Amino acid sequence: MRRRTRPGHALLPAFAVTALLLSAGCSAPQHQTSAGDRAQETARVSDDATAAARTDGQPLAVAAAPAATTTAAAGSAGSGRPAHRTTLTVSRYDSKTRRAVISKAGKGTSPASSSPTVSPSPTPNPSASSHQAAVGDVIASAPAPGAPDGLLAKVTKVIGETGAGTEVQTEPATLDALLGDDTAKGTVPVDPAAFDVDKLLPDVKVSWSKSGDVQVGPEGATVPLGSLRLDVSAEVPTAEAAPASASASVSGFVQVAPQVDFAYGGAGTGTAPGSAYLGVSGDWDSGWAVKGRVAAATATPLRIPFAKLHADPVLQVGPVPVVVNLDLTCYLQVSGDGKITVDVEQSLKGDFKAGGTFGTAQGWTPVSSSDMTSTPVRTSVTTSGNVRTALGAEASVGLYGSVGVTADLAPYLRGEATGTVTATSATPGADAQGAWNLYGGVDLSGALRLQLSIFGTPVLERTVPLGALHREWKLAGGSL
Repeated sequence: MRRRTRPGHALLPAFAVTALLLSAGCSAPQHQTSAGDRAQETARVSDDATAAARTDGQPLAVAAAPAATTTAAAGSAGSGRPAHRTTLTVSRYDSKTRRAVISKAGKGTSPASSSPTVSPSPTPNPSASSHQAAVGDVIASAPAPGAPDGLLAKVTKVIGETGAGTEVQTEPATLDALLGDDTAKGTVPVDPAAFDVDKLLPDVKVSWSKSGDVQVGPEGATVPLGSLRLDVSAEVPTAEAAPASASASVSGFVQVAPQVDFAYGGAGTGTAPGSAYLGVSGDWDSGWAVKGRVAAATATPLRIPFAKLHADPVLQVGPVPVVVNLDLTCYLQVSGDGKITVDVEQSLKGDFKAGGTFGTAQGWTPVSSSDMTSTPVRTSVTTSGNVRTALGAEASVGLYGSVGVTADLAPYLRGEATGTVTATSATPGADAQGAWNLYGGVDLSGALRLQLSIFGTPVLERTVPLGALHREWKLAGGSL
């Protein structure tokens, strides 16, 4: 179990993960060298892993890896070595030198570490039987010491034995080397208890709910199963020389049930897979109130992050552990001319999806959608001016430490008034000498990144924008 230790943050239980070592099936050819040289360059696996390949042509299952899962390995496409279970683990990794130590489960590992293995060599080398890895093996590991975001790498050299296991030199690898001709597609909810949470403001409360376990923050907060909720309140700037009664504040909550969307379409033409998809989606529920006379530049709205969240859910794609890195930054954003005084509250619900899809004909293309509706709970507008507040989240999703998709979901509330207005939703025309309107809306933006090539697809020539998704609807208003 991985837990981040940052000063001053609220830490939720980390997601239980398992490390897996997978063979690429391309060991170095044998040469006429000494037994010692062969042991250093082509070390062989000594465990008795059992083959467990899929031979029925059906898609691989995609699911959340169990807390205690049996590790597995797979040969690369065309290697003839099918996926199989194993008992080895990545006990240490150095990201600067790209050296890893592979060991038997329990040797040189912490009790929380799980045990991966490597497929047996088709030509065992007795002189190297003590080694745990071979040149050409591909490592697909869940978070491990030195690799907090998981590891996907290919063994290029067996350096030798250490007290903790076999030390190897590695280079980056791609998922197509493991999944080959197989296909897989699935959406996996992220356990709300998996998130590490950094509170960036003093008045932030965290609640979450999962089967058999509930942590509730604010009194009376109800959290649906599988959801994570953050409540926040903060003071925001007011206009210079504004009276004390004009003091401004924003308060509310964000409730989200995030899911990871993953797909792999098997071997395509050339070296790239036929298709691929990576994205984040989920249900969204939020409600927030704005009160007072907000003054923040309309050209550069004031952005106030109030919590950062991180999780490394491990997807079990057939025998392959695919580590997804998910980051969320929840924020308040306000802008206003300091003239309008408001006391408004909005409730908003819906869903969202953001990601990237690959096809051999079109390459990588963005996917973004959001279907949300809102209801004004309380509306009071006084005097002319404008104000806009958002309660949103920036999200990034990637594989094995490489960010592939970024998205910014920003549901907002916008109010404007002209003339001299004193009106409420209960009495929309009272004392009005002009007009006032209140709008709800949602913005969704983001980008696809170069690192999506981790699927084995061509490298993006540039960052590809998701495209600006913008929807706005009228909540309330009045005029003479």
